[in-house]
Amino acid sequence: MANPIAIRMGGYGPPTTSFSRSLKLIGDTLLAQFGDRIDVKYVWNIMDFGYRAEEVLWLVEDGVLTLGYQSSSYLTDRVPELGFVDLPFLFAQRDQARGAMDGALGRLLAEKIEQRVNYRILGWFENGFRQISNRLRTVHSPVDLKDMRIRVLPSEVQARTFELLGCVPLRWDLTEAIAAIKAGTIDAQENPFANTVTYGVHKFHRFHAVTNHFYISRPIFLHRPAFDGWPEDLQQAMRDAISKAVDFQRGLAIDEDREARAAILAAGCEITELNAEQHTQFRTAVAPLLSEARTTYGRQMFDLI
Repeated sequence: MANPIAIRMGGYGPPTTSFSRSLKLIGDTLLAQFGDRIDVKYVWNIMDFGYRAEEVLWLVEDGVLTLGYQSSSYLTDRVPELGFVDLPFLFAQRDQARGAMDGALGRLLAEKIEQRVNYRILGWFENGFRQISNRLRTVHSPVDLKDMRIRVLPSEVQARTFELLGCVPLRWDLTEAIAAIKAGTIDAQENPFANTVTYGVHKFHRFHAVTNHFYISRPIFLHRPAFDGWPEDLQQAMRDAISKAVDFQRGLAIDEDREARAAILAAGCEITELNAEQHTQFRTAVAPLLSEARTTYGRQMFDLI
């Protein structure tokens, strides 16, 4: 075909991650249906080309990339409603969180993003439950976190959470955080185990605690003018391919978590499983934030979970 429709997909991890493999599934699915009507290319990790991880946002919004993903926390300053899903201990189980993001809550948040950003939101990858790692000591309770300098996602809700837990939160991009962890200039970070291993943090942090304090999703966003200008059959095919890729990625995420735990232990690190009483201490510490949130976000959003 003389002028195929260009589709450029990008992220910020190596091609082996569940996110990169899911982008490849989207591309393969579309190519099987449309052949030379489209031209698909990938940029697995924009950080390899000197970009910061957060810059995937403008790369898609400005149309440099057609499709990307990023943790929803990176958009909270522009879309305040996304702060709701940054609240600590909002979801108790993985299935509950997935159901909410695939249902009315996810649709509401997608609508709010599209009102403020030049995107089409077509699904939610799972970043999953997040755990704390640090270079100083074993963590059993918030007391053990006192005065730790911890990198958090660029979200005021997340920063406030870790202030209540006794930390000094630093709202940094992933690029800055990785450099600081390697240099030993910050003490701690929080991530799903898979991210901790993907970015090599377990080589510098001996202590890991299963806190499950946040569940984070990654919206899949497309450059809206590009997507809206496509033929209807390609639009629908992209929607279907993303739905298929979301299921695929979430399945891989469970495997990645198990494999990452094994890698952390193999590196000589320790993983602390908190008991019910210890989890209650964490929940109690952040209770003021959850109380404030009922006023900030209203009963409607809580009802959606």
